[in-house]
Amino acid sequence: MNTLSHEMTIGEMVAQDYRAASVFGKHGIDFCCKGHRTLSEVCERKGFSVQEIESELEEVIQNSNDQSIDFKSWSPSLLIEYIVEKHHSYVEEKIPILLQFLDKLCKVHGERHPELFEINSLFKLSAGDLAQHMKKEELILFPFIQKMVKAQKDNQPIQEPHFGTVENPIAMMKDEHTVEGDRFATIATLTDGFTPPADACTTYRVTYQMLKEFEQDLHKHIHLENNILFPKAIRLQADFE
Repeated sequence: MNTLSHEMTIGEMVAQDYRAASVFGKHGIDFCCKGHRTLSEVCERKGFSVQEIESELEEVIQNSNDQSIDFKSWSPSLLIEYIVEKHHSYVEEKIPILLQFLDKLCKVHGERHPELFEINSLFKLSAGDLAQHMKKEELILFPFIQKMVKAQKDNQPIQEPHFGTVENPIAMMKDEHTVEGDRFATIATLTDGFTPPADACTTYRVTYQMLKEFEQDLHKHIHLENNILFPKAIRLQADFE
């Protein structure tokens, strides 16, 4: 598969070339929260043909004009800055709007579309959990990674943090990522793949489109952390041992 190897996990494939994400997304393959699986494992579980998926990957990578950003080449510091400024800011900006729109949809359309109440409930849980999750990253995990980067640059030792190895908070963050990924998979099912019903008003359609974009941003956000930043942080701490 050109630059992609059979030995790679699907998360590593997307880290190597983000254009692969479009193929996995098309087939409902979770490359962020469950990116530790190989393509063969995923295809066997979902009943897909490995050869057909590989063919689609080759076609996308060979024919796409998209020059994807090489996030793997970025330093941990630059990745953190990008994640906070782009993805954390996006979540903080969109959550209040979506909460308002979903409440309105429940009031106006809930009687004819009772699934809206569950969608609203799930998104409210997600909004609260994501806010806490991002603060833990910004106040605890990310500063420690930045401290390791500076210590390595200055050729200085690093004091062991209260949480021990960096793998401990990373494991917690990855578990929380999985919860969000599963939650949004349920929302996607309830919305029929974010497809508004025939009687949907403009707010209804806009809300579903925003939910779709929110999920797409969340997938890229989680991918950058799980598959690129976190492995870099673990290797960085190993250099001090």
